[in-house]
Amino acid sequence: MPDASYKIVYKKSVAKDLRGLSVALRKAIVKKILALATDPLPASVTKLRGSTELYRLRHSDYRIIYQFQKGQLKILIIKVGHRREVYKDF
Repeated sequence: MPDASYKIVYKKSVAKDLRGLSVALRKAIVKKILALATDPLPASVTKLRGSTELYRLRHSDYRIIYQFQKGQLKILIIKVGHRREVYKDF
């Protein structure tokens, strides 16, 4: 685990993604996102195929797509969505 915590940055579209979810689901997903600040690559994370920078974090049927920028100590949350829809842009 790194000594410094990472800064979490969201794309503007992520707010819209989260608004469409139930309150309980939204809280659980945000909790997982915030945990990335201390451990940006937990054991449950998978690198997306065809990309060297994008990672996927699972929460039930939902996926969190993010970019891990090690040199800048920054994590960019790109998309949150249901598994059947979240990969359409990648």
